[in-house]
Amino acid sequence: MSFKKCPRFTKDDDYMTQKSAWEDIAKYVPKDYVLWEAFYGDGKSGEYLRELGYEVIHEAIDFFDNNPDCDAIVSNPPYSAKREVFTRLKELGKPFVMLVPTTTLHTKYLQQLFGDENLQVIMPYKKRQFDSPTKQLKKDGCSFYTCYICYKMNLPKDLILL
Repeated sequence: MSFKKCPRFTKDDDYMTQKSAWEDIAKYVPKDYVLWEAFYGDGKSGEYLRELGYEVIHEAIDFFDNNPDCDAIVSNPPYSAKREVFTRLKELGKPFVMLVPTTTLHTKYLQQLFGDENLQVIMPYKKRQFDSPTKQLKKDGCSFYTCYICYKMNLPKDLILL
């Protein structure tokens, strides 16, 4: 995720997704999908997805003002704007996979936005680590757990434990 090129995000959103985050879920995202990695960051996330065999739209454009032709949106969104991001995702109506803190599952806004619709979750067994071009991160890593919230991805189960 990154605040670069988007004034809506804070400086605290400058945490980049490591390749291992996409490797962990690659078998659940169809290889013939065109993916939109909607939050540019340092650009490496799009590179990682391409290395995994996906066609990827990954440009420094504003997520809220654009709607590229894609099959699914896959990203690690800026956590300071999760509510706005999920609201926009709901408007777009496209399949998505979002890497977010597990506490997102307990938010009222997520329940209000998606209600009885079939959200699915991929849950890693350990804490996800991130990179930051602007911060010195602790050696012991991230202080919170993350999960992948999925929509219209037709996963084999509603909860997948990695």
